[in-house]
Amino acid sequence: MDHPALSQLSKDDLIALLLAQEERIAELERRLGLNSGNSGKPPSSDGLKKPVRISSLREKSGKKTGGQPGHPGKTLRQTETPDAIINHFPEICAGCGKALNETMATDLSARQVFDLPAPKPLLVIEHRAHACRCLNCGTQTKAAFPEGVTAPTQYGPKIEAFVLYLQNHQLVPEKRLAMLMADLFSVNLTTATIARISQDYAARCQAFVDTVREQVTKAPVKHMDETGFRVGGKTQWLHIASTILLTFYRVSSKRGSLMAGVSGIVVHDHWKPYYTLIGVLHALCNAHHLRELKALVEIEKEDWARRMQRLLRVACHVTNLAREANVPLKPSLIALIEQRYDAIIAAGMAFHEAQPTVGKPGKRGRQPRRVGHNLLLRLLTRRQDVLRFLTDPTVPFTNNLAEQDGRMMKVQQKVSGGFRSDDGAKDFATIRSVLSTARKQGWSLLETLMSNPISLIGRLRLV
Repeated sequence: MDHPALSQLSKDDLIALLLAQEERIAELERRLGLNSGNSGKPPSSDGLKKPVRISSLREKSGKKTGGQPGHPGKTLRQTETPDAIINHFPEICAGCGKALNETMATDLSARQVFDLPAPKPLLVIEHRAHACRCLNCGTQTKAAFPEGVTAPTQYGPKIEAFVLYLQNHQLVPEKRLAMLMADLFSVNLTTATIARISQDYAARCQAFVDTVREQVTKAPVKHMDETGFRVGGKTQWLHIASTILLTFYRVSSKRGSLMAGVSGIVVHDHWKPYYTLIGVLHALCNAHHLRELKALVEIEKEDWARRMQRLLRVACHVTNLAREANVPLKPSLIALIEQRYDAIIAAGMAFHEAQPTVGKPGKRGRQPRRVGHNLLLRLLTRRQDVLRFLTDPTVPFTNNLAEQDGRMMKVQQKVSGGFRSDDGAKDFATIRSVLSTARKQGWSLLETLMSNPISLIGRLRLV
């Protein structure tokens, strides 16, 4: 608005305009103060101005930093069965200068060097199916080729497993993967061959992934999350459903396309469509709450948020101690935490109800609320879901499991920029479901990729 237009406004209009601008400036300043540490923004959005992490959302455990007693170390140690031994003897005496030889050895010390073997030429195995004529009836019978040997020339299961591992687990793009295979193993693959290997494997392991999906839906506690997925230049959605031992991914064009047949407890981040699931209990991610509370403490300076942040951290800490000792949390302690929780909510509600309204006075419809007020209402109305981890030891404090399961899927988008087709995205989700589940099960990923997917179903551990 220019100066002539401002001069035509009345005193009340100028005051209203000034108040609106102050409100807008305050909102913009609040947004500028948000980062990955105090909101749901991803770390990549921080850019080069990423804040220094000086505190953790977790309560201090009191333990020293580093590996704890009993934690298995991974220090490189000497082996008793080296593949080769090279002996070194001194040639002349350090005292008189006379010649020495191995027959004069009296003592030794050993040092071992661990290295990779030299690359070997590609191993080619020729299968010959012979035909034999029966001497009794004269019928000629031809031998069958082994299962999987279907073409005059083809790559074996080890090469295919290595390609699948590098492309779908280490996220190496097709062109770079073709260069890598040629440079390291002298295996010349085209990008079309690499794509076909993934397509064929995704089709073979569909039954295994269907089983994983079924088991996740029936699990007593499962974690669910969703994130944007670029397919064909458009935003689609990757849905994640996982447990400690199982991971299921699926790609959908609709964010609200939820899994059917889900039972038990669903841990999530309060995305409202999850509350449309029928016959389930809910547990909310308190890591999200701690980040939102941190923003209210740092930017809005709201005292109730600081108290709630402290209470949730203490509640998480005492719950972890009880689980480590394999004992339930004392009912008296649960009651005390709930009592303080209610008192903090009441204080926060009183604070916000005493504040002036947000937005233009007299505007029709529900007046907008402050950010802290909205969070308070969630903590109030979803109190049981927020604190479910206190009374049920199977329910975690956060939904970090699902977020961790989705993190590498987002890395793939950063590396390759997305998928060209729906089929490619779905194949990737299927193969990642196998790999993530295998990792949680403690299986060797290369052996898993070389195995018959149907045989893996019987090996699944559910608890």
